Amino acid sequence: MNEVIEALKQRRSCRKFSDKPVEDEKVEQIVEAGLFAASGMGRQATHLVVVRNAEDVAQLSRMNAQIMGTSSDPFYGAKTVVVVLTDPSVPTCVEDGALVMGNLMNAAHALGVGSCWIHRAREEFESEEGKALLAKWGVEGEWRGVGHCVLGYAEEGGEQPAAARKEDRITFVL
Repeated sequence: MNEVIEALKQRRSCRKFSDKPVEDEKVEQIVEAGLFAASGMGRQATHLVVVRNAEDVAQLSRMNAQIMGTSSDPFYGAKTVVVVLTDPSVPTCVEDGALVMGNLMNAAHALGVGSCWIHRAREEFESEEGKALLAKWGVEGEWRGVGHCVLGYAEEGGEQPAAARKEDRITFVL
């Protein structure tokens, strides 16, 4: 089977990260792959924020947990968070951001890096605290959060095998 298709089938979400940091070169390659995601009419209306500062990662984790109604770390110990933002004035903004997230996760897998899509970015960056973070990071303008792609190296048991695929999910119309 084609190696790209095989990689797409093998990628799993990681839910337990080690303390080993992801090398800068790999983070740069992953983020670059995100920039090449398809977008509606080629608008490229997304913005990525790579957060590696421990205090900011902890703040995002706390905010996300609060929205979820828990005190556990929704980032599973990941030390790198790529926040995917999108221009809310673009009709395909959420879809465009979702494609970026997919590219980020698939690129991470291709480089041997674990990843997971963490939701609740919309709620985070609608809040005053989230808007203050964007300002602190120098991100200007109106942005909607789509997701967080957390990155790191999986600890033992951090990635699970794929679940069996459900039957009857394809209809061919010939």
